[in-house]
Amino acid sequence: MPEFKIQHITRYTYEGIVRDSANQIILFPLTDVAQEVLKHDLTITGNPTVDTHTDYYGNEVGSFTYLEKHSRLVINSEVLVVTHPKELPPDTSPAQEQWQKLNSLQYIVPYIDFLKPEYFEALPELINSIEQQKQEGETPYQTALRFTEYIYNNFDYVPGVTTVESTLDEVWKLKAGVCQDFAHLLIQILRLLKIPARYVSGYICPNHNGMRGEGATHAWAEVYIPDYGWIGIDPTNNCVANERHVRLAVGRNFSDCSPVKGVYKGNSGHMLEVKVSVEYRNQAMAQPEDPIAADSFIQATEAEPFTTNSYRRYQEIMLMQQQQQQQ
Repeated sequence: MPEFKIQHITRYTYEGIVRDSANQIILFPLTDVAQEVLKHDLTITGNPTVDTHTDYYGNEVGSFTYLEKHSRLVINSEVLVVTHPKELPPDTSPAQEQWQKLNSLQYIVPYIDFLKPEYFEALPELINSIEQQKQEGETPYQTALRFTEYIYNNFDYVPGVTTVESTLDEVWKLKAGVCQDFAHLLIQILRLLKIPARYVSGYICPNHNGMRGEGATHAWAEVYIPDYGWIGIDPTNNCVANERHVRLAVGRNFSDCSPVKGVYKGNSGHMLEVKVSVEYRNQAMAQPEDPIAADSFIQATEAEPFTTNSYRRYQEIMLMQQQQQQQ
């Protein structure tokens, strides 16, 4: 029953003075039998009032508007959360019976949204790969684990090679990406197999084994298993999401779960910086004067759009990694 302190800071720096910044935030961890929020402090530049509501997918969503002129907007979320282990599916029912139960969900709300695959150009290639990989007689849970391992073994984890704007076609061509890309790809595969699957945003907390994406924002998938319910599966780390995965939101895709998004009046140029710190409760959380000033706090930076395509970025990143290994 570990307890984690999570600090998630988002900073927008604008080229000039802007105003009327209207934003939506999904920075409120879900509460259920697997995780409990003990404390949540949210501070925003200008101290605007944050109105909250529960959306269609059960996420707590906040909205606020900062009307005054400003050149920087900082959203600082600090959470203390405790997680609990979740029993794995017993998976004892006959496979055919489980697939029949899934088939009966095809036109039932709320599963419809999580069964509709997206179209992309490489879809025929993906379907061909699915046909080659799937095994007769496996249960839906075993199938989900099989394709989680397939993504883990066949796609390289390369931070920076894709962006939140990247498409499934780019990820499929590169055979590389990050957690968001792998979650989207696994969801696509499972939906094609008629298994309800949804996108999860959250955090992955440190452990002694080391995991891809730990101590940062993370994404994985949840799969619906008959006679059990939803279970998280992490293709980035080839594992079942456990008590070290903290859930923020669920939805059809990243767009439904984006932690921060908004609009403003003013010059379009801006820089986005995100810092995430995830620690066990008995560790001291750093509190600098400017919570996002230190370079070590910046997890990801977006400035202007990339000027090279994804494949070129992939080649550049791989070359840089090879050069570092030779030094």
